[in-house]
Amino acid sequence: MRYTPMPASFHSGRRDALAAQLPAGSLVIVHANDIYPTNADGTLAHHQNANLFYLTGIDQEESVLIMIIGQGGSHQDILLLRETNERIIIWEGARLTRELATAISGISDVRWTDTYNALLAELVPSAKQIWLERDNHPRRYTYVQTRNERMAAALKASYPDAELCSLYDTLTAMRLVKQPEEIAQLREACRITGEGFTDVLRGIRPGVGEWELEADLSRAYIRRRARKFSFLPIIASGQDTCVLHYISNHKVCEDGSLILFDIGAEYGGYAGDMTRTVPTNGRFTPRQRDVYNAVLAVHRYARSIMRPGVARLDYEKQVRAFMAERLLELGLISKADIAVNPADPPAVRRYYMHGTSHSLGIDVHDVAPNNPVFAVNQVWTIEPGIYIAEEGIGVRIETDVLITADGTEDLIPNAPLDIADIERIMSEQA
Repeated sequence: MRYTPMPASFHSGRRDALAAQLPAGSLVIVHANDIYPTNADGTLAHHQNANLFYLTGIDQEESVLIMIIGQGGSHQDILLLRETNERIIIWEGARLTRELATAISGISDVRWTDTYNALLAELVPSAKQIWLERDNHPRRYTYVQTRNERMAAALKASYPDAELCSLYDTLTAMRLVKQPEEIAQLREACRITGEGFTDVLRGIRPGVGEWELEADLSRAYIRRRARKFSFLPIIASGQDTCVLHYISNHKVCEDGSLILFDIGAEYGGYAGDMTRTVPTNGRFTPRQRDVYNAVLAVHRYARSIMRPGVARLDYEKQVRAFMAERLLELGLISKADIAVNPADPPAVRRYYMHGTSHSLGIDVHDVAPNNPVFAVNQVWTIEPGIYIAEEGIGVRIETDVLITADGTEDLIPNAPLDIADIERIMSEQA
């Protein structure tokens, strides 16, 4: 098999944990993500709803989880699946059987989706509360209504007295703290992410296309059993190292320029995410070296203060204050700039526009409250950067860390951070 799935006991345990937090008489409904069209008869590749995958392990379109919550956290679970028929088998391949779905999810009551409407008509009228998976992420894409949002509208129209509730906060809190099975998947995603990059690093040379490096990374990841990139890869050279989310990857990498890789592999439904910035010709210029070492100093400082009990927004503020001193040393801001607000100088934003850390898990930007307190078994990125557009120098350094009782563990130790290691590996031409 391409990857080792998590055991059904993990998903059963997550449903138990969810049910324990909901009142008796509740009805939970969680849908698969829609399949979205491209043009003519084309569709985008299906990407599963993270919460459905978390609760069931099912990575198939048109699937639905229903949970009926009883007293004391007891619950009856029903899984609905698209039934395989002869045409689907010929054109797309067989879908999950009931037996296989039970083995994956731990749910014994598996039905076909053609029973869905009748089941809702039976369950909804007697439910005290109906809990739906609704995406409340502050930066979510809102232009297309999701299946869960359409369900909320339909229920409100058909059952105007029904009390509709959102699972977002509850599931966000659950997913923020990783279980041992999730940590194992994340370790593998991060191992693949770092190993694949180090392989590709040996083949970089002036004149290589950004697209060639993307192709090399794709091969390096997939041959290690990753399903795909965990997000659209950023392989930006020269001036475009200063573009935070550059994804066209269409230029030739010029001698003397930097290349910024913001990349990750997806393994078993979980995401790796790392950034490294390297010189196209294998040697940093003095100015590139100074900027790189400044970012690396911020990276190491951020990791040193990320520990259980620290609130994320306080952490971000401390990192920006430390970054201000590095920008001063580079001659990018002045002491007067820092004096405006020494605890959080606004001038830092001219060269460091984004946050330092985000949660990582099933999603690359995994769900988290706005200001969580760091805790054991959370997984976060650490990714400071300095972007000097007027010099065509952008440097970002990112790794993924597991928060432990006394600090953090680097989940990508196999990708070089220090300049000496980067230059040494790049000298070992593939």
